[in-house]
Amino acid sequence: MYAIVEIAGQQFKVEKDQKVFVHRLAVEEGADVVFDKVLLIDNDGDVKVGAPAVEGAKITAKVVSHLKGDKVIVFKKKRRKGYKKKNGHRQYLTQIVISDIVA
Repeated sequence: MYAIVEIAGQQFKVEKDQKVFVHRLAVEEGADVVFDKVLLIDNDGDVKVGAPAVEGAKITAKVVSHLKGDKVIVFKKKRRKGYKKKNGHRQYLTQIVISDIVA
């Protein structure tokens, strides 16, 4: 059984006991979170597609930790002009574990 759910503006395909890294959620570590914007549920071939969301479906997850992602380097250069610009970015992430999928 899997579901496609929208979490913090992004869509994820999730299954039970799966660890997912999402954009930072404003919830403390160890707390439970409920996501009710479920777009699709597949229960062993029985597919329910929402328009836009499946009625009564929800995903419960537990927040494991808050962390920062890998550094992404942005480097800009114009040849023969002496222009070089180096910039870095680290995204704030939250690791969650999917604990239950309710159809």
